[in-house]
Amino acid sequence: MRDEFSLEQKLEAMLTVALEPISTEELADVVEDDAETVGATLRALRHEFQDQRRGFHVVELAGGWVMQSAPEVASWVSKFANRDVSHRLSSAALESLAIIAYRQPVSRAQISALRGVNVDGVVRLLEQRGYIEELGRAPGPGQPILYGTTELFLDRMGLAALDDLPPIEEFMPPVETAHALADELALRFDDSEVS
Repeated sequence: MRDEFSLEQKLEAMLTVALEPISTEELADVVEDDAETVGATLRALRHEFQDQRRGFHVVELAGGWVMQSAPEVASWVSKFANRDVSHRLSSAALESLAIIAYRQPVSRAQISALRGVNVDGVVRLLEQRGYIEELGRAPGPGQPILYGTTELFLDRMGLAALDDLPPIEEFMPPVETAHALADELALRFDDSEVS
């Protein structure tokens, strides 16, 4: 019996139903073709979908290939996806995850020091959800566990590598603002000592 479907159709169908990223090699194995041909076909599909302004894109992440909604329709997808969502991360978990992503490898004590609160529960949650993992232990007293982000974190964030994280400077206030705040705090401190 003759195969009626093109390689593009097979790959598109598999990516549509995949629950997690699939490597080029895994896809090649399933379609019984070589990885180079499958990779080239996926890249061609990616360009085709972008050119056609489809509601989804073919994207290569750290863990492999996935089908993702196009950024242009993000507000609609978010509105749909956030209906009755109970698995969202709290702001405390997101803050801790950001610290881990940008400072890894990092210990719980370091995360707590940066956040100013105990993060044991949050770190446990992030580890249970698969966003962070133990990378080893720090040298020195107590040899605390060091944490880093996982491939799942990269996949959920839509990143191929940690280098794709936006520069941390984008989230920090300008130096002038920090100086103005420091001056204001110094004045308040001086005023409180006088009274």
